Amino acid sequence: MLKFFIATFFSIMLGMGLPLSAIAQPSVLETQKAYGKIAEVFNRREDSIKKKFVELNLNWPPQAMYIRSFKYDRKLEVWVKSSATEPYRYYTTYPVCMQSGALGPKRMEGDYQVPEGFYYINELNPNSSYHLSMGLNYPNASDRILSDSLHPGSEIYIHGNCVSVGCIPISDGPIEDLYVLAAYVKSNGQDFIPVHVFPVKYDVEKSMNYLMELTKENESYRKFSLNLKKAFDYFEDTRQLPLISINKEGNYIIN
Repeated sequence: MLKFFIATFFSIMLGMGLPLSAIAQPSVLETQKAYGKIAEVFNRREDSIKKKFVELNLNWPPQAMYIRSFKYDRKLEVWVKSSATEPYRYYTTYPVCMQSGALGPKRMEGDYQVPEGFYYINELNPNSSYHLSMGLNYPNASDRILSDSLHPGSEIYIHGNCVSVGCIPISDGPIEDLYVLAAYVKSNGQDFIPVHVFPVKYDVEKSMNYLMELTKENESYRKFSLNLKKAFDYFEDTRQLPLISINKEGNYIIN
């Protein structure tokens, strides 16, 4: 239906003699709302999201969004801002309602691990088997170096429902709200919505103690997880995201 809608739109415009360069492309928001299911989600959820923004003294609609997830703590935080230069402000936390695997990065297909590292949303999927879903760009450049070269795995999503084979499920209501926010910020120019997946919430003593106990005989994972902590600490100090690069060994370099 969506492909038919877009094809019909361009046929009409071209029939009027307009070149393709003169035809405005539909925004992410318009494209998503062309799905009847997503239009219903907007009708059902948008007013309550706007109300919460007003209550938190946040500008609507947001221009950017940042997501960070904590595996051990089973939480997914959402932060927003209304310009590139201002700091991110806290919006909400959703519980992660199911989790597979254990602490540690994903390194091969079928290991049921939730990835750990630095990703971005690369897909909004209105036709998900798990209500709605937003894809992560796993494997990223680091994963392609450090994971199984032939079968690193793929199709990692934040989604609804409460099942997981390596994804991040937050149930149906939260994924609807997150999906609405993602459509807005993408339409407002944020092509890459960052998603940082951490093993623990490093400022929670119980969580940090668990990580240290878990890694006391696994120096490689301790080094990896504490390197991720640098990005967590930077954001806690500045409410901005650090610059992150990847060296030839596949390690994250955080500045």
